[in-house]
Amino acid sequence: MTHGVPFPSSTAPGVLRAFLYADPAAHSLSPAMHAAAFAHAGLSGEYTAVRVPATELGAALERLRGPGILGANLSLPHKEAALAHLDDLTPAARAVGAVNTVVNRDGRLVGENTDAPGLLQALLDLGAGSTGERDLDGPVVVLGAGGAARAAVYTALILMERDVYVVNRTRARAEELAAFWDGPEAEFQAKAADLHEIPWPEVRLVVNASSAGLSDPDETPLPGFDFTSLPPGALVYDMVYKPLETRLMREARAAGVRAENGLSMLAHQARLAFLAWTGVDVPAHVFLGALGAAHP
Repeated sequence: MTHGVPFPSSTAPGVLRAFLYADPAAHSLSPAMHAAAFAHAGLSGEYTAVRVPATELGAALERLRGPGILGANLSLPHKEAALAHLDDLTPAARAVGAVNTVVNRDGRLVGENTDAPGLLQALLDLGAGSTGERDLDGPVVVLGAGGAARAAVYTALILMERDVYVVNRTRARAEELAAFWDGPEAEFQAKAADLHEIPWPEVRLVVNASSAGLSDPDETPLPGFDFTSLPPGALVYDMVYKPLETRLMREARAAGVRAENGLSMLAHQARLAFLAWTGVDVPAHVFLGALGAAHP
């Protein structure tokens, strides 16, 4: 991993460059995906995962303005903090209130959010992202209150048209996130909740958008939770993808509840980021294939 000097000095002239800014960054599978995408598109490009501490984000973003630099993906803890450093936001990024993709447009930095449509497509692939009869769909529970949770709430509330319960260790942060979309004319509502306040027999989708399980495989955002309280057909979708099976997923599956990791969302958001940078729409199977090879 590169740190301090995020652009490799060995890069040949004419090579397109893109980056991941995160802290930590060593776990990322994004370089493998984008290497495959560059190859599929016939472009000469490099994608580097860079550990960028929060205090260095502004300086790191400024470096993206250079020639030949496509932009960067952003992950923990930068998705919200980056907004203050960018020249413009796409409507999706503005609506979500978080950025996971920065696009260099002739020296201007534009913030995009491909997490929300990436998550939606992943859920659609699993048969869980469509709208329909409200009494069948039920509310969605989002675990976490950071940048990834913002995308998850936006996906469920706006794109899927569901009510959303936001659960976070610090309730004040959950309340702040839920209030971001609060409005008297809103048909669907997001609200902070403690676990005992949620009507679990109505919940058909739980999305873990927290970092629980990322660095510690035995950590879970729902310790001691009774997964049998979920209705038949419910899905637990964990945005964490390394390890492939988190404790949250193991415990859900042990109770007979379907659980999936975040690899499919990772692939779909990466496809949309690559499209924003290059204008080339590489098929999702290219990204998924690279993930399978890098993380068998």
